[in-house]
Amino acid sequence: MPPLGAFTFVLHTHLPYARLAGRWPHGEEWIHEAAVETYIPLLQTLYDLKEQGVYFRLTLGITPVLAEQLAAPDVLQHLEQFIDDKIAAAANDQIYFESPDTADPLLYGLAKQYQQNFEAIKLAFRNRFNRDIIGAFRRLQDEGLIEIITCAATHAYLPLLARDSSIVAQLKTGIQSYERLFGRKPTAIWLPECAYRPAYLTDDGRPRAGLETFLEENGLKLFFSETHTITGGQPVGVAAGEVIGPYGYIKRRYLVPASTELQIPERQATTFKPYYVSETIAGTEQRSDVVVIGRNNQTGMQVWSAELGYPGDVDYREFHKKAGTSGLRYWRVTGHKVDLGSKDYYHPDWAAYKIDQHAEHFAHMVGDILRDYHHKTGEYGFVASNYDTELFGHWWYEGVRWLGQVLRHLATIHDVELTTASEFVKNHPPEEALHIPESSWGSNGNHFTWDNVETHWMWESIHEAELRMEGLVARFTEPSTEQEFLLNQIARELLLIQSSDWSFLVTTGQAKEYAIQRFSQHFERFNILIEILDKGTPDTTLAERYYELDKLFPQINYRWFAARE
Repeated sequence: MPPLGAFTFVLHTHLPYARLAGRWPHGEEWIHEAAVETYIPLLQTLYDLKEQGVYFRLTLGITPVLAEQLAAPDVLQHLEQFIDDKIAAAANDQIYFESPDTADPLLYGLAKQYQQNFEAIKLAFRNRFNRDIIGAFRRLQDEGLIEIITCAATHAYLPLLARDSSIVAQLKTGIQSYERLFGRKPTAIWLPECAYRPAYLTDDGRPRAGLETFLEENGLKLFFSETHTITGGQPVGVAAGEVIGPYGYIKRRYLVPASTELQIPERQATTFKPYYVSETIAGTEQRSDVVVIGRNNQTGMQVWSAELGYPGDVDYREFHKKAGTSGLRYWRVTGHKVDLGSKDYYHPDWAAYKIDQHAEHFAHMVGDILRDYHHKTGEYGFVASNYDTELFGHWWYEGVRWLGQVLRHLATIHDVELTTASEFVKNHPPEEALHIPESSWGSNGNHFTWDNVETHWMWESIHEAELRMEGLVARFTEPSTEQEFLLNQIARELLLIQSSDWSFLVTTGQAKEYAIQRFSQHFERFNILIEILDKGTPDTTLAERYYELDKLFPQINYRWFAARE
């Protein structure tokens, strides 16, 4: 039977910039945890599928700022130390759980299994992937098994940037980083936080282009959006709350004011189709060659949902409870409303049974959804199931194994085509154009998660810095070698200031003080370097020290911040 529709997972891989920023509770440990719990297990799963002859395709976004960190030698060295610490912690727990006063055979067995798992991760990192996580993903793309998509350089929240020059610099820097690390130009992008800005007129009547204009200028032909930006209606999924992962923290701290609720009229558009992005500018309809694909909510919430999603199953491992001895997790979810003190112990065999059950259920659900769409419309539908990569393995311990099992099951369903996003659009180009409203996948589908009473001061500082950067580009058209080095480091600091992570962490309260400290640190460096530059004979010593601390985007060009307005 020929395929009736197509499917792809779209995994968005991103963490805040944390290189050389210390360890627990914040800093490089974020990267190490994600590498051990998600990235290396994901690579193991995909390479196992490849070597076993299982046909699969996957769309994987890796943000430039994370890719730079995962390629940094010191981050990788510290990663090995982190794994060794985990191995030691599991070994110490075994001693604890076999001591006469604290003996527990079940927990001893779990600790032993943890030690074996960490040792296997270390062996794979060293031998199977040659201590090169980025290179391992690159090989999968070179073999046509995955598509790696890019992002803005530091995951900046693009709609809230005051100057189009910053949007251009974020994109150009991200693309240049991608080319250096992956050896080709990207064709698709994950807009940070799925945040989109359409064309509009400023208060003084000047037109500002929609984000698709900047994507098209830089050879990016495809991006992804939240469900409600395609179909209209109220936000659903992540934007509506009740999800696991970091976005689940938002609603606990804020009730979004009614005045900020996103209002999009319902329309006939569907997430089963790709669309060209169009705008009405000065009364004229303009269609771009940039394509948007909306997230399929039904498959998305089967995983994302805190109450109905697979990760909340009673037999999966509990994320929020750790052992005081080691920080390892020995408990299962037990029940959605069971408090942490009453959690039952984790049973890996129970969880393994559920993994295959849930993988088979998901694969058949994808097939049923596509068949139903085809029978109702006669059209070849597309399902893009979008998630944060760290949801698998980190937040949902069994998630990577589930992902692999889903791909195995889908490979046997002959009326479902496994593809990547760009591959699908190439073979099935859009037939219609669509206006996309200003939106995100933040709380209530708007910008409130990143711009609110607790974070607005950050945006005032960012906007001030954007104007100063444009002024520097205009002033230094033919800089000396020393001046150019300073200007490029100033540009790096501005990119790091613009990261959406800082305002997000403040809003959610996950790491508020840390986020403020990092934001303020980069802003202070930005200003100090400008003061040094303004001296007649600038000294690059401090800029060189800052570069060694940041050590990212080595080929940045400050001229990318040239004014466009």
